[in-house]
Amino acid sequence: MRAAALPERLGRVVSAVGLGIVVRGVDAGIGEVVLVGDRRERAEVVAVSDDGVTLMPIDRIEDLHVGAPVRPTGRRMTVPTGLGLLGRVLDATGRPIDGRGPLQFDDRVPVDAEAPSALERARIDTPVALGVRALDTLTAVGRGQRIGLFAGSGVGKSSLLSMIARGTDAEVNVIALIGERGREVREFLEDDLGPEGLARSVVIVSTADQPALTRARAAFTATRIAESFRDRGQHALLMMDSLTRVAMAQREIGLAAGEPPATRGYPPSTFGLLARLLERAGTGPVGSVTGIYTVLVDGDDHNEPIADTARSILDGHVVLDRKLATAGHFPSIDVLGSVSRVASRVTSREQQAVARALRSAMAARRGVQDLLDVGAYAAGSNPRVDAAVAYAGQIEAFLRQDMDDVTPADEAWHRLALLVGAMGID
Repeated sequence: MRAAALPERLGRVVSAVGLGIVVRGVDAGIGEVVLVGDRRERAEVVAVSDDGVTLMPIDRIEDLHVGAPVRPTGRRMTVPTGLGLLGRVLDATGRPIDGRGPLQFDDRVPVDAEAPSALERARIDTPVALGVRALDTLTAVGRGQRIGLFAGSGVGKSSLLSMIARGTDAEVNVIALIGERGREVREFLEDDLGPEGLARSVVIVSTADQPALTRARAAFTATRIAESFRDRGQHALLMMDSLTRVAMAQREIGLAAGEPPATRGYPPSTFGLLARLLERAGTGPVGSVTGIYTVLVDGDDHNEPIADTARSILDGHVVLDRKLATAGHFPSIDVLGSVSRVASRVTSREQQAVARALRSAMAARRGVQDLLDVGAYAAGSNPRVDAAVAYAGQIEAFLRQDMDDVTPADEAWHRLALLVGAMGID
């Protein structure tokens, strides 16, 4: 009662330039949520200095003006956890946006958490089936691995994610749609994911028109929810579309907070954020979070800063090729340009042998493709090239897959073994 009678201490907005709101008179630390204006819209502290604190809005703040009141909450952002989240669509702060009523959750936990200790992580030794033949065989993924889907715009990253969401044998899917066009969200939920996929998924949505901090926080909200399933001993699949838009959001935040621009305008905090975010996925003492992150390469340049940084942190990369997409080859996976760093640990020697045989034949054909195009290749010069040319249709049929075609991993390996056996290569 005595505490309730104390006067409320308010800060005041002194300036708002671009995305940053400078406030004085409020005692708050970085990461704390504060309430701005008479409507008490949420914002988060992103920088502190002698002149005051800098906020970034979480909600849209209407009628922002100099002198607007700012109330500290003394709390950091939290997110709900529990099996009641399955089948629900949430915003970046964990609030339901699917019109299905309030959430049934077990607990609320801080959105920020430490990554598992390097020595407490279980080794990756069990494959996770994704339902996509080219991935399950030629770029095998293990439970707790983090892999990136690298491609330019319009090459089929979101469609491939939806195939994985329906075909994986992971117990839970956590899907983060970050910076997406608003119209695409419902199409993804209803057409790509479908009722069956949604029933075992938690979807976090932050569209392109929302504040930068909201888009960046959506990535950590999705990761924290996936971690909560891992802590229960479950095997969760975290899919994020896209990691590049998270980096772009952090670029806006960093520049608004006064950071100097560095590589291609990205401030240093962007690269630190990517490392913190990606390291939180993986195996723990119990359970695992397998991370699949799409990376939108700028101008199809796979060496641009965000793609290069992500590739250096992740445990593998899958390259989607625009030439395959324009030729109607879906999923447009360039299997020769794709690498899984743990494939040898989650596959048997026999499986590795057949995968290596097909890769070597495809690589041999690619090496003489110019000669084949002009009719200058002499049949019999290279048995692997001859086999790849003779069985080109069967190879393409194996690598191509319809959106609604889910192939169990065992069947995919069986089909690959039959194909390599028929080609007569080893």
